[in-house]
Amino acid sequence: MLTELYIRNFAIIDELRLSLTGGFNVLTGETGAGKSIILDAVSLVLGGRADLTVIRAGSGQAFVEATFTLNQTMQAIAAPLLADEGLDDETGQTLVLARELRQNGRSIARINGRTVSLALLRQIAAPLIDIHGQGEHLSLLKPRSHLPLLDAYAGLVGERTAVAREVSHLHKIQRKLADLRQDERTLAQRQDMLHFQVQEIDAAKLTVGEEDDLREERTRLANVEQITRHTSEALRLLNGVDDESQAIGDMMDQAERALAQLARFDASQTALLEKWQGLAFQLGELATELDDYQQELEFNPNRLNEVEERLELIASLKRKYGPDIAAILALREQAAAELGQIEHSEERAAELEAEKERFLRKIGKLAAALSQKRQAAAQKLSAMVERQMADLRMAGTRFQVDFQTEEATDGVFVGEQRLAFDQTGFDRVEFLLSTNPGEPLKPMAKVASGGETARLMLALKTALTAADMTPTLIFDEIDQGIGGRVGDIVGRKLWGLTTAANHQVLVVTHLPQLAGYGDAHFRVLKQVHEGRTRTAVNRLEGDGRIEELAAMLGTQGEHARGGAVAILQQAAQAKSQG
Repeated sequence: MLTELYIRNFAIIDELRLSLTGGFNVLTGETGAGKSIILDAVSLVLGGRADLTVIRAGSGQAFVEATFTLNQTMQAIAAPLLADEGLDDETGQTLVLARELRQNGRSIARINGRTVSLALLRQIAAPLIDIHGQGEHLSLLKPRSHLPLLDAYAGLVGERTAVAREVSHLHKIQRKLADLRQDERTLAQRQDMLHFQVQEIDAAKLTVGEEDDLREERTRLANVEQITRHTSEALRLLNGVDDESQAIGDMMDQAERALAQLARFDASQTALLEKWQGLAFQLGELATELDDYQQELEFNPNRLNEVEERLELIASLKRKYGPDIAAILALREQAAAELGQIEHSEERAAELEAEKERFLRKIGKLAAALSQKRQAAAQKLSAMVERQMADLRMAGTRFQVDFQTEEATDGVFVGEQRLAFDQTGFDRVEFLLSTNPGEPLKPMAKVASGGETARLMLALKTALTAADMTPTLIFDEIDQGIGGRVGDIVGRKLWGLTTAANHQVLVVTHLPQLAGYGDAHFRVLKQVHEGRTRTAVNRLEGDGRIEELAAMLGTQGEHARGGAVAILQQAAQAKSQG
Protein backbone atom coordinates (compact mmCIF):
# COMPACT_ATOMS: atom_id res chain seq x y z
CA MET A 1 0.00 0.00 0.00
CA LEU A 2 0.98 3.67 -0.33
CA THR A 3 2.19 4.70 3.11
CA GLU A 4 3.65 8.15 2.45
CA LEU A 5 3.60 10.75 -0.31
CA TYR A 6 6.13 13.59 -0.36
CA ILE A 7 5.70 16.47 -2.85
CA ARG A 8 7.93 19.53 -3.32
CA ASN A 9 7.61 22.48 -5.72
CA PHE A 10 4.74 20.91 -7.65
CA ALA A 11 2.18 23.42 -9.02
CA ILE A 12 0.93 25.37 -5.98
CA ILE A 13 2.35 22.81 -3.54
CA ASP A 14 5.44 24.20 -1.83
CA GLU A 15 6.21 21.17 0.34
CA LEU A 16 3.81 18.49 1.46
CA ARG A 17 4.18 15.18 3.29
CA LEU A 18 1.07 12.99 3.45
CA SER A 19 0.98 9.82 5.59
CA LEU A 20 -1.85 7.46 4.61
CA THR A 21 -3.53 4.58 6.43
CA GLY A 22 -4.14 1.14 5.07
CA GLY A 23 -7.93 1.53 4.99
CA PHE A 24 -10.27 4.16 3.54
CA ASN A 25 -8.65 7.60 3.06
CA VAL A 26 -10.74 10.59 2.02
CA LEU A 27 -9.56 13.98 0.76
CA THR A 28 -11.95 16.90 0.95
CA GLY A 29 -11.66 20.63 0.41
CA GLU A 30 -12.92 23.46 -1.70
CA THR A 31 -12.63 23.41 -5.47
CA GLY A 32 -9.18 24.58 -6.52
CA ALA A 33 -7.56 23.82 -3.18
CA GLY A 34 -5.23 21.27 -4.77
CA LYS A 35 -6.89 17.86 -4.37
CA SER A 36 -6.49 16.95 -8.04
CA ILE A 37 -2.95 18.33 -7.98
CA ILE A 38 -2.05 15.72 -5.38
CA LEU A 39 -3.40 13.00 -7.67
CA ASP A 40 -1.46 14.49 -10.59
CA ALA A 41 1.68 14.15 -8.46
CA VAL A 42 0.84 10.50 -7.81
CA SER A 43 0.40 9.93 -11.55
CA LEU A 44 3.79 11.52 -12.18
CA VAL A 45 5.66 9.34 -9.68
CA LEU A 46 4.04 6.26 -11.23
CA GLY A 47 5.60 7.16 -14.57
CA GLY A 48 3.03 9.52 -16.04
CA ARG A 49 3.78 12.15 -18.69
CA ALA A 50 6.14 14.88 -17.54
CA ASP A 51 4.76 18.41 -18.00
CA LEU A 52 7.23 21.16 -17.10
CA THR A 53 4.38 23.56 -16.34
CA VAL A 54 3.81 21.74 -13.03
CA ILE A 55 7.15 23.03 -11.69
CA ARG A 56 6.32 25.68 -9.10
CA ALA A 57 7.05 29.21 -10.30
CA GLY A 58 10.49 30.33 -9.20
CA SER A 59 11.74 26.77 -8.61
CA GLY A 60 14.31 24.89 -10.62
CA GLN A 61 12.74 21.49 -10.17
CA ALA A 62 9.68 19.59 -8.94
CA PHE A 63 10.03 16.42 -6.87
CA VAL A 64 7.59 13.66 -5.91
CA GLU A 65 8.37 10.60 -3.78
CA ALA A 66 6.03 7.72 -2.90
CA THR A 67 6.81 5.11 -0.25
CA PHE A 68 5.07 1.72 -0.43
CA THR A 69 4.82 -1.18 1.97
CA LEU A 70 4.53 -4.34 -0.13
CA ASN A 71 2.38 -7.31 0.82
CA GLN A 72 3.55 -10.84 -0.03
CA THR A 73 1.83 -10.82 -3.42
CA MET A 74 3.44 -7.54 -4.46
CA GLN A 75 6.81 -8.69 -3.10
CA ALA A 76 6.62 -11.78 -5.29
CA ILE A 77 5.85 -9.61 -8.34
CA ALA A 78 8.45 -6.90 -7.67
CA ALA A 79 11.30 -8.92 -6.18
CA PRO A 80 12.61 -10.50 -9.43
CA LEU A 81 12.57 -7.15 -11.26
CA LEU A 82 14.27 -5.34 -8.39
CA ALA A 83 16.85 -8.09 -7.90
CA ASP A 84 17.83 -8.04 -11.57
CA GLU A 85 18.60 -4.32 -11.24
CA GLY A 86 20.16 -4.55 -7.76
CA LEU A 87 17.40 -2.35 -6.33
CA ASP A 88 15.93 -4.57 -3.62
CA ASP A 89 16.25 -3.55 0.02
CA GLU A 90 17.15 -5.84 2.91
CA THR A 91 13.58 -6.81 3.82
CA GLY A 92 11.92 -6.52 0.42
CA GLN A 93 8.87 -4.95 2.10
CA THR A 94 9.60 -1.28 1.40
CA LEU A 95 9.69 0.33 -2.03
CA VAL A 96 10.42 4.00 -2.69
CA LEU A 97 9.60 5.52 -6.09
CA ALA A 98 10.65 9.06 -6.97
CA ARG A 99 10.39 11.41 -9.93
CA GLU A 100 12.16 14.70 -10.49
CA LEU A 101 11.41 17.28 -13.18
CA ARG A 102 13.90 20.01 -14.03
CA GLN A 103 13.39 23.30 -15.86
CA ASN A 104 15.90 22.23 -18.55
CA GLY A 105 13.46 19.50 -19.57
CA ARG A 106 15.26 16.61 -17.92
CA SER A 107 13.17 14.03 -16.09
CA ILE A 108 14.81 11.69 -13.56
CA ALA A 109 13.21 8.50 -12.23
CA ARG A 110 14.46 6.71 -9.11
CA ILE A 111 13.71 3.43 -7.36
CA ASN A 112 15.01 2.98 -3.82
CA GLY A 113 17.31 5.96 -4.34
CA ARG A 114 18.89 4.68 -7.57
CA THR A 115 18.39 6.36 -10.95
CA VAL A 116 16.52 4.06 -13.36
CA SER A 117 14.84 4.25 -16.74
CA LEU A 118 11.28 5.56 -16.93
CA ALA A 119 10.23 2.24 -18.51
CA LEU A 120 11.45 0.31 -15.46
CA LEU A 121 9.72 2.74 -13.09
CA ARG A 122 6.44 2.22 -14.94
CA GLN A 123 6.90 -1.55 -14.93
CA ILE A 124 7.48 -1.64 -11.18
CA ALA A 125 4.68 0.85 -10.40
CA ALA A 126 2.00 -0.66 -12.65
CA PRO A 127 0.70 -3.33 -10.22
CA LEU A 128 0.79 -1.03 -7.17
CA ILE A 129 -1.91 1.58 -7.82
CA ASP A 130 -5.01 1.86 -9.98
CA ILE A 131 -6.24 5.44 -10.47
CA HIS A 132 -9.86 5.86 -11.52
CA GLY A 133 -10.26 9.42 -12.71
CA GLN A 134 -13.21 11.36 -14.04
CA GLY A 135 -12.31 10.26 -17.55
CA GLU A 136 -13.39 6.72 -16.74
CA HIS A 137 -16.99 7.92 -16.60
CA LEU A 138 -16.63 8.59 -20.31
CA SER A 139 -14.52 5.54 -21.12
CA LEU A 140 -17.34 3.30 -19.92
CA LEU A 141 -19.45 4.71 -22.72
CA LYS A 142 -17.01 3.39 -25.30
CA PRO A 143 -17.70 -0.23 -26.31
CA ARG A 144 -13.99 -0.97 -26.90
CA SER A 145 -13.42 -0.73 -23.13
CA HIS A 146 -16.10 -3.29 -22.30
CA LEU A 147 -14.37 -6.51 -23.36
CA PRO A 148 -11.22 -5.84 -21.29
CA LEU A 149 -13.43 -5.11 -18.27
CA LEU A 150 -15.34 -8.37 -18.74
CA ASP A 151 -12.14 -10.40 -19.14
CA ALA A 152 -10.67 -8.79 -16.03
CA TYR A 153 -13.78 -9.71 -14.05
CA ALA A 154 -13.79 -13.29 -15.37
CA GLY A 155 -10.04 -13.81 -14.84
CA LEU A 156 -9.56 -14.82 -18.47
CA VAL A 157 -6.16 -13.22 -19.06
CA GLY A 158 -4.50 -16.61 -19.62
CA GLU A 159 -7.08 -17.81 -22.16
CA ARG A 160 -7.04 -14.46 -23.95
CA THR A 161 -3.23 -14.56 -24.11
CA ALA A 162 -3.37 -18.07 -25.59
CA VAL A 163 -5.68 -16.87 -28.37
CA ALA A 164 -3.46 -13.85 -29.05
CA ARG A 165 -0.39 -16.10 -29.29
CA GLU A 166 -2.01 -18.36 -31.91
CA VAL A 167 -3.28 -15.34 -33.87
CA SER A 168 0.28 -14.01 -33.92
CA HIS A 169 1.49 -17.32 -35.40
CA LEU A 170 -1.28 -17.15 -38.00
CA HIS A 171 -0.23 -13.64 -39.03
CA LYS A 172 3.31 -14.91 -39.69
CA ILE A 173 1.93 -17.61 -41.98
CA GLN A 174 -0.23 -15.08 -43.77
CA ARG A 175 2.78 -12.83 -44.35
CA LYS A 176 4.70 -15.75 -45.86
CA LEU A 177 1.79 -16.46 -48.17
CA ALA A 178 1.65 -12.82 -49.21
CA ASP A 179 5.37 -12.91 -50.03
CA LEU A 180 4.87 -16.00 -52.18
CA ARG A 181 2.00 -14.41 -54.04
CA GLN A 182 3.69 -11.18 -54.88
CA ASP A 183 3.46 -9.76 -58.39
CA GLU A 184 3.93 -12.62 -60.86
CA ARG A 185 6.00 -10.53 -63.26
CA THR A 186 8.45 -9.58 -60.52
CA LEU A 187 8.67 -13.21 -59.44
CA ALA A 188 9.27 -14.36 -63.04
CA GLN A 189 12.02 -11.78 -63.50
CA ARG A 190 13.64 -12.92 -60.29
CA GLN A 191 13.43 -16.52 -61.43
CA ASP A 192 15.11 -15.73 -64.77
CA MET A 193 17.93 -13.87 -63.05
CA LEU A 194 18.57 -16.64 -60.56
CA HIS A 195 18.48 -19.25 -63.30
CA PHE A 196 21.07 -17.29 -65.32
CA GLN A 197 23.34 -16.93 -62.28
CA VAL A 198 23.27 -20.62 -61.50
CA GLN A 199 23.89 -21.59 -65.11
CA GLU A 200 26.75 -19.11 -65.55
CA ILE A 201 28.53 -20.24 -62.39
CA ASP A 202 27.96 -23.93 -63.14
CA ALA A 203 29.31 -23.51 -66.67
CA ALA A 204 32.55 -22.10 -65.28
CA LYS A 205 33.16 -25.30 -63.25
CA LEU A 206 35.08 -23.39 -60.61
CA THR A 207 37.29 -25.07 -58.05
CA VAL A 208 38.34 -23.44 -54.80
CA GLY A 209 42.10 -22.68 -54.98
CA GLU A 210 42.43 -22.97 -58.76
CA GLU A 211 43.03 -19.25 -59.23
CA ASP A 212 46.35 -19.44 -57.35
CA ASP A 213 47.38 -22.49 -59.37
CA LEU A 214 46.55 -20.71 -62.62
CA ARG A 215 48.58 -17.65 -61.66
CA GLU A 216 51.60 -19.86 -60.95
CA GLU A 217 51.18 -21.64 -64.30
CA ARG A 218 50.84 -18.34 -66.15
CA THR A 219 54.09 -17.10 -64.60
CA ARG A 220 55.86 -20.30 -65.63
CA LEU A 221 54.57 -20.28 -69.21
CA ALA A 222 55.35 -16.62 -69.69
CA ASN A 223 58.96 -17.08 -68.53
CA VAL A 224 59.85 -20.47 -70.09
CA GLU A 225 63.00 -19.15 -71.82
CA GLN A 226 64.51 -17.78 -68.58
CA ILE A 227 63.53 -20.97 -66.76
CA THR A 228 65.22 -23.11 -69.42
CA ARG A 229 68.39 -21.03 -69.24
CA HIS A 230 68.65 -21.24 -65.47
CA THR A 231 67.85 -24.96 -65.49
CA SER A 232 70.62 -25.62 -68.06
CA GLU A 233 73.10 -23.60 -66.00
CA ALA A 234 72.30 -25.64 -62.91
CA LEU A 235 72.70 -28.92 -64.82
CA ARG A 236 76.02 -27.77 -66.34
CA LEU A 237 77.39 -27.09 -62.90
CA LEU A 238 76.12 -30.41 -61.59
CA ASN A 239 77.12 -32.65 -64.50
CA GLY A 240 79.57 -30.65 -66.59
CA VAL A 241 79.24 -30.14 -70.32
CA ASP A 242 82.84 -30.43 -71.64
CA ASP A 243 86.28 -31.75 -70.70
CA GLU A 244 87.54 -28.40 -69.52
CA SER A 245 84.90 -27.81 -66.86
CA GLN A 246 84.75 -29.96 -63.78
CA ALA A 247 81.25 -31.04 -62.64
CA ILE A 248 80.13 -30.81 -59.04
CA GLY A 249 79.36 -34.52 -59.18
CA ASP A 250 82.96 -35.31 -60.13
CA MET A 251 84.26 -33.17 -57.30
CA MET A 252 81.87 -34.91 -54.94
CA ASP A 253 83.30 -38.27 -56.05
CA GLN A 254 86.85 -37.06 -55.40
CA ALA A 255 85.89 -35.82 -51.97
CA GLU A 256 84.21 -39.15 -51.17
CA ARG A 257 87.40 -41.08 -52.10
CA ALA A 258 89.42 -38.79 -49.84
CA LEU A 259 87.06 -39.31 -46.93
CA ALA A 260 87.11 -43.06 -47.49
CA GLN A 261 90.87 -43.03 -47.05
CA LEU A 262 90.50 -40.85 -43.96
CA ALA A 263 88.05 -43.32 -42.41
CA ARG A 264 90.39 -46.17 -43.26
CA PHE A 265 93.14 -44.69 -41.08
CA ASP A 266 90.80 -43.10 -38.48
CA ALA A 267 87.66 -45.13 -37.86
CA SER A 268 86.21 -42.29 -35.73
CA GLN A 269 85.59 -40.32 -38.94
CA THR A 270 83.41 -42.98 -40.55
CA ALA A 271 80.34 -40.93 -39.70
CA LEU A 272 81.73 -38.07 -41.77
CA LEU A 273 82.05 -40.36 -44.76
CA GLU A 274 78.45 -41.56 -44.35
CA LYS A 275 77.15 -38.01 -44.21
CA TRP A 276 79.06 -37.14 -47.37
CA GLN A 277 77.74 -40.18 -49.14
CA GLY A 278 74.21 -39.12 -48.22
CA LEU A 279 74.82 -35.66 -49.67
CA ALA A 280 76.21 -37.19 -52.82
CA PHE A 281 73.10 -39.34 -53.21
CA GLN A 282 70.78 -36.33 -52.73
CA LEU A 283 72.83 -34.36 -55.24
CA GLY A 284 72.40 -37.15 -57.76
CA GLU A 285 68.64 -37.21 -57.23
CA LEU A 286 68.52 -33.42 -57.60
CA ALA A 287 70.35 -33.65 -60.93
CA THR A 288 67.93 -36.33 -62.15
CA GLU A 289 64.84 -34.33 -61.15
CA LEU A 290 66.25 -31.19 -62.70
CA ASP A 291 66.98 -33.05 -65.94
CA ASP A 292 63.43 -34.47 -66.03
CA TYR A 293 62.04 -30.97 -65.43
CA GLN A 294 64.13 -29.61 -68.32
CA GLN A 295 62.81 -32.29 -70.65
CA GLU A 296 59.25 -31.22 -69.90
CA LEU A 297 59.88 -27.54 -70.54
CA GLU A 298 58.48 -26.22 -73.76
CA PHE A 299 57.12 -22.95 -75.03
CA ASN A 300 53.32 -23.41 -75.36
CA PRO A 301 51.59 -20.17 -76.36
CA ASN A 302 48.22 -21.95 -76.74
CA ARG A 303 48.25 -23.11 -73.16
CA LEU A 304 49.26 -19.62 -72.03
CA ASN A 305 46.24 -18.18 -73.83
CA GLU A 306 44.00 -20.77 -72.18
CA VAL A 307 45.29 -19.83 -68.74
CA GLU A 308 44.85 -16.12 -69.43
CA GLU A 309 41.28 -16.66 -70.61
CA ARG A 310 40.49 -18.78 -67.56
CA LEU A 311 41.81 -16.11 -65.20
CA GLU A 312 39.82 -13.44 -67.03
CA LEU A 313 36.65 -15.56 -66.68
CA ILE A 314 37.25 -15.90 -62.95
CA ALA A 315 37.86 -12.15 -62.64
CA SER A 316 34.60 -11.45 -64.49
CA LEU A 317 32.65 -13.74 -62.16
CA LYS A 318 34.28 -12.13 -59.11
CA ARG A 319 33.14 -8.70 -60.27
CA LYS A 320 29.56 -10.01 -60.44
CA TYR A 321 29.22 -12.43 -57.60
CA GLY A 322 31.90 -12.15 -54.93
CA PRO A 323 35.48 -11.44 -53.88
CA ASP A 324 36.75 -15.00 -54.42
CA ILE A 325 35.74 -18.39 -55.79
CA ALA A 326 34.43 -19.59 -52.42
CA ALA A 327 32.06 -16.59 -52.23
CA ILE A 328 30.93 -17.16 -55.83
CA LEU A 329 30.11 -20.80 -55.13
CA ALA A 330 28.28 -19.80 -51.90
CA LEU A 331 26.18 -17.31 -53.86
CA ARG A 332 25.41 -20.03 -56.36
CA GLU A 333 24.04 -22.24 -53.59
CA GLN A 334 21.88 -19.40 -52.27
CA ALA A 335 20.57 -18.65 -55.74
CA ALA A 336 19.81 -22.31 -56.34
CA ALA A 337 17.97 -22.56 -53.02
CA GLU A 338 15.87 -19.46 -53.77
CA LEU A 339 15.24 -20.71 -57.28
CA GLY A 340 14.04 -23.98 -55.82
CA GLN A 341 11.66 -22.10 -53.55
CA ILE A 342 10.27 -20.11 -56.45
CA GLU A 343 9.96 -23.15 -58.68
CA HIS A 344 8.14 -24.96 -55.88
CA SER A 345 6.20 -21.92 -54.68
CA GLU A 346 2.87 -23.50 -55.55
CA GLU A 347 3.73 -26.51 -53.42
CA ARG A 348 4.90 -24.24 -50.60
CA ALA A 349 1.77 -22.12 -50.98
CA ALA A 350 -0.37 -25.23 -50.65
CA GLU A 351 1.54 -26.20 -47.51
CA LEU A 352 1.08 -22.73 -46.03
CA GLU A 353 -2.61 -22.72 -46.93
CA ALA A 354 -3.03 -26.02 -45.10
CA GLU A 355 -1.13 -24.65 -42.12
CA LYS A 356 -3.23 -21.47 -42.22
CA GLU A 357 -6.45 -23.47 -42.16
CA ARG A 358 -5.14 -25.55 -39.27
CA PHE A 359 -4.49 -22.39 -37.25
CA LEU A 360 -7.88 -20.93 -38.20
CA ARG A 361 -9.55 -24.04 -36.82
CA LYS A 362 -7.36 -24.07 -33.71
CA ILE A 363 -8.02 -20.39 -33.03
CA GLY A 364 -11.73 -20.99 -33.62
CA LYS A 365 -11.79 -23.69 -30.93
CA LEU A 366 -9.84 -21.57 -28.45
CA ALA A 367 -11.96 -18.49 -29.15
CA ALA A 368 -15.18 -20.51 -28.84
CA ALA A 369 -14.10 -21.85 -25.45
CA LEU A 370 -13.12 -18.32 -24.40
CA SER A 371 -16.50 -16.99 -25.57
CA GLN A 372 -18.37 -19.58 -23.52
CA LYS A 373 -16.48 -18.57 -20.39
CA ARG A 374 -17.13 -14.91 -21.15
CA GLN A 375 -20.84 -15.48 -21.55
CA ALA A 376 -21.02 -17.41 -18.28
CA ALA A 377 -19.09 -14.64 -16.52
CA ALA A 378 -21.28 -11.99 -18.20
CA GLN A 379 -24.40 -13.44 -16.57
CA LYS A 380 -22.78 -13.29 -13.13
CA LEU A 381 -21.48 -9.78 -13.79
CA SER A 382 -24.93 -8.61 -14.91
CA ALA A 383 -26.57 -9.97 -11.78
CA MET A 384 -23.90 -8.43 -9.56
CA VAL A 385 -24.09 -5.03 -11.27
CA GLU A 386 -27.89 -5.00 -11.00
CA ARG A 387 -27.64 -5.74 -7.26
CA GLN A 388 -25.10 -2.95 -6.88
CA MET A 389 -27.29 -0.56 -8.86
CA ALA A 390 -30.26 -1.39 -6.65
CA ASP A 391 -28.14 -0.53 -3.61
CA LEU A 392 -27.31 2.76 -5.32
CA ARG A 393 -31.01 3.71 -5.53
CA MET A 394 -31.41 2.54 -9.12
CA ALA A 395 -33.67 -0.44 -8.50
CA GLY A 396 -35.24 -1.80 -11.66
CA THR A 397 -32.13 -1.11 -13.67
CA ARG A 398 -31.27 -3.89 -16.06
CA PHE A 399 -27.70 -4.49 -17.16
CA GLN A 400 -26.65 -6.92 -19.83
CA VAL A 401 -23.50 -7.81 -21.72
CA ASP A 402 -24.38 -8.05 -25.40
CA PHE A 403 -22.36 -10.47 -27.55
CA GLN A 404 -22.16 -10.03 -31.32
CA THR A 405 -20.18 -11.79 -34.03
CA GLU A 406 -19.56 -10.97 -37.67
CA GLU A 407 -19.27 -13.47 -40.47
CA ALA A 408 -16.21 -13.28 -42.69
CA THR A 409 -15.06 -15.46 -45.58
CA ASP A 410 -11.52 -15.48 -44.20
CA GLY A 411 -12.52 -15.84 -40.56
CA VAL A 412 -11.93 -18.59 -38.04
CA PHE A 413 -13.94 -21.80 -38.25
CA VAL A 414 -16.64 -22.04 -35.60
CA GLY A 415 -18.97 -24.92 -36.40
CA GLU A 416 -20.50 -24.22 -39.79
CA GLN A 417 -19.63 -20.52 -39.63
CA ARG A 418 -16.55 -18.46 -40.35
CA LEU A 419 -16.31 -15.48 -38.03
CA ALA A 420 -14.21 -12.31 -38.09
CA PHE A 421 -11.63 -12.25 -35.32
CA ASP A 422 -8.66 -10.48 -33.84
CA GLN A 423 -6.23 -11.20 -31.00
CA THR A 424 -9.07 -11.07 -28.45
CA GLY A 425 -11.17 -13.72 -30.22
CA PHE A 426 -14.36 -13.26 -32.23
CA ASP A 427 -16.60 -11.66 -29.57
CA ARG A 428 -17.80 -8.09 -30.03
CA VAL A 429 -18.99 -7.04 -26.60
CA GLU A 430 -21.05 -4.04 -25.49
CA PHE A 431 -22.70 -3.17 -22.19
CA LEU A 432 -26.43 -2.50 -22.50
CA LEU A 433 -28.52 -0.67 -19.94
CA SER A 434 -32.13 0.04 -19.14
CA THR A 435 -32.65 2.42 -16.23
CA ASN A 436 -36.44 2.38 -16.28
CA PRO A 437 -38.74 -0.67 -16.04
CA GLY A 438 -40.35 -1.53 -19.33
CA GLU A 439 -37.76 0.27 -21.41
CA PRO A 440 -35.61 -1.80 -23.79
CA LEU A 441 -31.92 -2.37 -23.25
CA LYS A 442 -29.79 0.14 -25.13
CA PRO A 443 -26.10 1.05 -25.37
CA MET A 444 -25.08 2.97 -22.25
CA ALA A 445 -24.08 6.06 -24.20
CA LYS A 446 -27.73 6.43 -25.31
CA VAL A 447 -29.29 5.80 -21.92
CA ALA A 448 -27.19 6.77 -18.90
CA SER A 449 -27.07 10.29 -17.54
CA GLY A 450 -23.95 11.64 -15.88
CA GLY A 451 -25.03 10.56 -12.42
CA GLU A 452 -26.21 7.18 -13.64
CA THR A 453 -22.92 6.60 -15.44
CA ALA A 454 -20.99 7.45 -12.28
CA ARG A 455 -23.05 4.99 -10.27
CA LEU A 456 -22.72 2.34 -12.97
CA MET A 457 -18.96 2.83 -12.93
CA LEU A 458 -18.93 2.35 -9.17
CA ALA A 459 -21.08 -0.77 -9.49
CA LEU A 460 -18.72 -2.21 -12.08
CA LYS A 461 -15.63 -1.29 -10.09
CA THR A 462 -17.13 -2.86 -6.98
CA ALA A 463 -17.74 -6.05 -8.92
CA LEU A 464 -14.34 -6.03 -10.61
CA THR A 465 -12.12 -5.05 -7.72
CA ALA A 466 -13.13 -8.14 -5.75
CA ALA A 467 -10.84 -10.05 -8.12
CA ASP A 468 -8.36 -7.21 -8.49
CA MET A 469 -4.96 -7.75 -6.82
CA THR A 470 -3.97 -4.04 -7.03
CA PRO A 471 -3.30 -2.96 -3.41
CA THR A 472 -4.21 0.73 -3.74
CA LEU A 473 -7.27 2.13 -5.53
CA ILE A 474 -7.65 5.87 -6.04
CA PHE A 475 -10.99 7.40 -7.05
CA ASP A 476 -11.14 11.02 -8.20
CA GLU A 477 -14.59 12.67 -8.11
CA ILE A 478 -16.40 9.35 -7.79
CA ASP A 479 -19.39 11.35 -6.52
CA GLN A 480 -19.86 13.25 -9.77
CA GLY A 481 -23.59 13.45 -10.47
CA ILE A 482 -24.48 11.69 -7.20
CA GLY A 483 -26.67 13.31 -4.56
CA GLY A 484 -26.43 13.12 -0.80
CA ARG A 485 -28.99 10.33 -0.50
CA VAL A 486 -26.74 8.01 -2.47
CA GLY A 487 -23.53 9.31 -0.95
CA ASP A 488 -23.90 7.16 2.16
CA ILE A 489 -24.26 4.02 0.05
CA VAL A 490 -21.29 4.96 -2.13
CA GLY A 491 -19.18 5.57 0.96
CA ARG A 492 -20.20 2.23 2.43
CA LYS A 493 -19.28 0.40 -0.78
CA LEU A 494 -15.91 2.12 -1.09
CA TRP A 495 -15.14 1.36 2.55
CA GLY A 496 -16.22 -2.23 1.86
CA LEU A 497 -13.43 -2.54 -0.70
CA THR A 498 -10.93 -2.11 2.12
CA THR A 499 -12.37 -4.99 4.11
CA ALA A 500 -13.89 -7.54 1.73
CA ALA A 501 -11.17 -7.11 -0.92
CA ASN A 502 -8.38 -5.84 1.37
CA HIS A 503 -7.66 -2.75 -0.72
CA GLN A 504 -6.29 0.59 0.38
CA VAL A 505 -8.71 3.20 -1.00
CA LEU A 506 -8.08 6.91 -1.50
CA VAL A 507 -11.04 9.07 -2.58
CA VAL A 508 -11.38 12.74 -3.49
CA THR A 509 -14.95 13.77 -2.69
CA HIS A 510 -17.34 16.67 -2.09
CA LEU A 511 -20.02 14.53 -0.44
CA PRO A 512 -20.04 14.58 3.38
CA GLN A 513 -22.06 11.37 3.50
CA LEU A 514 -19.28 9.61 1.59
CA ALA A 515 -16.49 11.28 3.54
CA GLY A 516 -18.04 10.09 6.80
CA TYR A 517 -16.86 6.55 6.03
CA GLY A 518 -13.20 7.51 5.91
CA ASP A 519 -10.79 5.76 8.26
CA ALA A 520 -8.56 8.79 7.75
CA HIS A 521 -9.92 12.19 6.70
CA PHE A 522 -7.65 14.83 5.15
CA ARG A 523 -8.65 18.41 4.38
CA VAL A 524 -6.89 20.10 1.49
CA LEU A 525 -6.79 23.89 1.66
CA LYS A 526 -5.06 26.85 0.07
CA GLN A 527 -3.00 29.23 2.16
CA VAL A 528 -1.20 32.47 1.38
CA HIS A 529 2.25 32.65 2.93
CA GLU A 530 4.59 35.57 2.30
CA GLY A 531 2.54 36.59 -0.71
CA ARG A 532 2.57 33.09 -2.30
CA THR A 533 -0.32 30.65 -2.56
CA ARG A 534 0.40 27.14 -1.40
CA THR A 535 -1.53 23.95 -0.71
CA ALA A 536 -1.60 22.38 2.73
CA VAL A 537 -3.15 19.13 3.96
CA ASN A 538 -4.37 18.56 7.51
CA ARG A 539 -5.54 15.28 8.96
CA LEU A 540 -8.82 15.87 10.73
CA GLU A 541 -9.84 14.30 14.02
CA GLY A 542 -12.70 14.94 16.43
CA ASP A 543 -14.17 18.41 16.22
CA GLY A 544 -12.08 19.32 13.21
CA ARG A 545 -13.68 16.55 11.21
CA ILE A 546 -17.16 17.51 12.41
CA GLU A 547 -16.57 21.10 11.33
CA GLU A 548 -15.38 20.00 7.89
CA LEU A 549 -18.41 17.76 7.33
CA ALA A 550 -20.70 20.54 8.55
CA ALA A 551 -19.12 22.94 6.05
CA MET A 552 -19.56 20.35 3.30
CA LEU A 553 -23.28 20.14 4.15
CA GLY A 554 -23.55 23.80 3.22
CA THR A 555 -25.28 24.91 6.40
CA GLN A 556 -24.13 26.62 9.57
CA GLY A 557 -24.65 26.50 13.30
CA GLU A 558 -25.63 23.68 15.58
CA HIS A 559 -27.94 22.20 12.97
CA ALA A 560 -24.98 21.69 10.65
CA ARG A 561 -22.86 20.20 13.45
CA GLY A 562 -25.71 17.91 14.35
CA GLY A 563 -25.94 16.73 10.76
CA ALA A 564 -22.19 16.09 10.67
CA VAL A 565 -22.30 14.11 13.91
CA ALA A 566 -25.23 12.08 12.55
CA ILE A 567 -23.24 11.28 9.40
CA LEU A 568 -20.32 10.01 11.46
CA GLN A 569 -22.55 7.99 13.76
CA GLN A 570 -24.39 6.39 10.85
CA ALA A 571 -21.10 5.51 9.13
CA ALA A 572 -19.65 4.09 12.35
CA GLN A 573 -22.74 1.94 12.86
CA ALA A 574 -22.62 0.63 9.28
CA LYS A 575 -18.88 -0.12 9.59
CA SER A 576 -19.39 -1.97 12.87
CA GLN A 577 -21.92 -4.24 11.14
CA GLY A 578 -19.35 -5.01 8.42
